[in-house]
Amino acid sequence: MADEKRKQVIERLRACSDLELAEELGKQRLRLFTLRRENVTKQLENTSAIPQTKKQIARVLTLMAERSTVEVGGE
Repeated sequence: MADEKRKQVIERLRACSDLELAEELGKQRLRLFTLRRENVTKQLENTSAIPQTKKQIARVLTLMAERSTVEVGGE
């Protein structure tokens, strides 16, 4: 079941434009900052949200790198 959800997230990200991916990256980095702040101040209840957010950031960065490689290789 978790694999299906992950595949859906990846497909949703692949459908995004470059600008939308950049916005998603900024949104996830802000979320990570907020989660870390809440963790330090002992307000964070779900500590597993931090690694999940890091993985989401990595997914977005990977897709952005794939696209830039394709653009460079396609010239």
